[in-house]
Amino acid sequence: MYNGLGTSIDKKTKKAFPEAGNHVIGCDLRSNDWKSVYDETVTFIDAIILEKEQKFDFDLQGHRGARGLSPENTIQAFKKALDLGVNTLELDVVISKDNKVVVSHEPWLNEEVTLDAVGKKITKETALAFNMYKNKYKKIKSYDVGSIGNPKFLEQKKEVAYKPLLSEVITFAEAKNSEIRYNVEIKSTPTDEEKGYQPSVAEFSNLVIEQLKESKLPLERITVQSFDPRVLEYIHKTDPEFTLAFLTYQNDFETNLKMLSFVPKIYSPYFILLNKEEVKTIQDKNMKVIPWTVNKKEDMVNLLKMGVDGIITDYPNIAIPLRK
Repeated sequence: MYNGLGTSIDKKTKKAFPEAGNHVIGCDLRSNDWKSVYDETVTFIDAIILEKEQKFDFDLQGHRGARGLSPENTIQAFKKALDLGVNTLELDVVISKDNKVVVSHEPWLNEEVTLDAVGKKITKETALAFNMYKNKYKKIKSYDVGSIGNPKFLEQKKEVAYKPLLSEVITFAEAKNSEIRYNVEIKSTPTDEEKGYQPSVAEFSNLVIEQLKESKLPLERITVQSFDPRVLEYIHKTDPEFTLAFLTYQNDFETNLKMLSFVPKIYSPYFILLNKEEVKTIQDKNMKVIPWTVNKKEDMVNLLKMGVDGIITDYPNIAIPLRK
């Protein structure tokens, strides 16, 4: 194998850098272009070395468990995330009629992934009409949210699954990994409260915090996050010992921070809103930066090079090789 410079690339080098394949850089050594070709070749090899060796120290969070690989927010998804080796399980919670803290992204059903108790696919109308806050957990649990699979995530395994309780997820996870961390999102919005899909901010927050306290988990392994500033303000006042994360999906950091009367420990924006300067600005306020939802390797690498503290992803399997 020749590198185009009149010297051979030995078998050991080729084996070490399979990415180079059998590329040959053409060059007439009698001309004056050999130096530029040499520089390009060195840059090419340096890039390969950097890519192969670069690892990062960051908090890898499995979004809804591992939504890209298993039915979201189910025991199966959390098992997959744990098996892959995430640092943190990211999950969402809503409240049932009997005040159970249920792991679910919405307070209604998703017709794309849900079968009823007799195995029949539900309609969109039925899904949206099913208000979890108006139904007891026993009824919620009767729906199969895994057998169909999610059409947006083709690698997701199709398997019978149900919406578990937060307490069940914690019990399951602790038995597998007693050092795992939890990032619990309180799915509260003013609109959902007005339409009767959730209790008041105070009641919602109290139910979740009470459940977390009952779990006896060390506080350093728990984060409570929300897009709703009202939730964060309430918990900051009633239970300031809890680590809080502010989720955002638009605007810059300074604009969003004005929505709170305090500085939370973590800022979690939609990842496309970040740049290196923004990351530094946030961290200069002693806040960690953990963006969501990052599913492509190139985006993960770019963010980690910016210096983010963690990544929330549907595909922990893609992020694992990037971690130290």
